[in-house]
Amino acid sequence: MPSYQLSVNGKQYTVEADAQMPLLWVIRDLIGLTGTKYGCGIAQCGACTVHLSGAPVRSCSFPVSAVADQPVTTIEGISNDNSHPVQRAWIAEQVPQCGYCQSGQIMSAIALLKDKPKPTDEDINAAMNGNICRCGTYTRIRKAIKTAANYTN
Repeated sequence: MPSYQLSVNGKQYTVEADAQMPLLWVIRDLIGLTGTKYGCGIAQCGACTVHLSGAPVRSCSFPVSAVADQPVTTIEGISNDNSHPVQRAWIAEQVPQCGYCQSGQIMSAIALLKDKPKPTDEDINAAMNGNICRCGTYTRIRKAIKTAANYTN
């Protein structure tokens, strides 16, 4: 089985995994970071979103062999005390109900705000379109993204 050197949240890991093993399972099962969630397994729901070199990717369908030397950031890597502006906004706007999709939602929101610091409703809809929330907290998610934009600008 091949061995891979990964940088996850700034820490180096060596993992042995099949080349086609999804990054999600490497993160959860081999590295032990369980904040990134499994939702659909076909890159449609967004629960498994992580950042690869700062860009959001669906880790459930992204093979570990494609990571190469790119740094991976998971929900655990954005802050250890909920101090990231998006996390603070999520708390202030009381976004989660069940919370299952929230790590993926937050990771997508961070990527959006990096590209568009003052997003419009249309920008938010486009960026968050692939993140499904079964509880339907989309209005609070949009409000939290706007709140986070105000924190960072």
